[in-house]
Parts: sequence; structure tokens; C-alpha cells
Amino acid sequence: MNTKPFRPASSPLSVALAAGVALGALAAVPQTAMAQQSAQASPSIYIQGSQARRDTDAITLGGTLPWKDWQRPLWGGQLTGYWDLYASRWTFDGAQGGRSHTTVLGVTPTLRLRMDEGRSAWFWEGGIGLTVADKRYVTPERTFSTRANFASHLGLGVSLGEQRQHDIVLRVQHVSNAGVKKPNPGENFAQLRYGYHF
Repeated sequence: MNTKPFRPASSPLSVALAAGVALGALAAVPQTAMAQQSAQASPSIYIQGSQARRDTDAITLGGTLPWKDWQRPLWGGQLTGYWDLYASRWTFDGAQGGRSHTTVLGVTPTLRLRMDEGRSAWFWEGGIGLTVADKRYVTPERTFSTRANFASHLGLGVSLGEQRQHDIVLRVQHVSNAGVKKPNPGENFAQLRYGYHF
């Protein structure tokens, strides 16, 4: 007999996807060269849904602060950077049974590369940052030995809207303590983010 508690079908990933699709309809609006650049260097707020194996999911609220006046040419594109500040709520099957959770705060310096000298709507990004949780992540299969961990990610995204004020980003994130203390099983998340630049 299956004794797993019932959980609604809507996961944080589907919530972020719905938000992104609803606002992503703005992609059809024509973009001028000036409008394409205007939102790229502005702060943003975002919502992000994440999913890992073993019924672990997370919902994240955060914001980004661009590195003002910092950009470099790279591979025919434009490289820029920003600070990513966020709070996440991880929900997972606890080691003692039932659902458990932890709250994670993080900061990640992130590099973003837009091709076509920065004119492309598409971009790649990656970063490595620090997180701290209110309690350790402990599931029946994995145990984090530390509350403080590193978080690294790679992502592919697109900017939408007349001023490219909407970002939709698909990311893969790895969280672990980099071997500072054992055990160090780490966890991998698939993430979907919707961000709004203002």
C-alpha cells in the first residue's frame, strides 16, 4: 500500500513556467536597438521553481543587481555580470518520514554572455556562490553535513518584451560543500526562472 502523502500536481517548476508563459507573450512586440539594451543593465526581481530527485523541490524569490559599467567582448558577444540575491524554501521527504523543509539564503556572482555583440535576445550564464540554510538537508538517501554550501549553475535564457524586461531562464544548479566536511553528497536541481527588470 502506498503511504506517501498526497501532494498537489502543481510543483514550483510548473508555477514558474506558468508565470513565464503568461508574461512571455510579450515576445511578439518589436524591439528597437535602443530598447534591446535598456533593460539589460537594470535590476530585476524573479521567481524560480526547482526540482531535484527524491521528491525534493524548491521555490525561490530573489533579485539581481547588475555590475554597473562592467562589460567585456567575448567570442563575438558581450559579457556582463550581476549579483544574484535570493531566499529559497526547499521541501523534501525527511529522514524520519513525512515532508520536511529548510530555508536557504544565497548570493551568487553571475556572468552572462549575449552573442551578436550583445544584440541577441538569447544568452548563456553561469556562476558560483554561497548559501546558508536554517537547518541541514537530510533525506532518507542523502545527508548534508553542513548548513553552509556552495551553489554553482549554468543556464540558457531569453529576454522578451519591448525593452527586454522579461527573462526566462532554464538552469542546472549543483549545491554541495566542495568537500569541506564529509559526507558531501551534493544535490542537483533543474530550475526554471522568470525575471522582470525594472
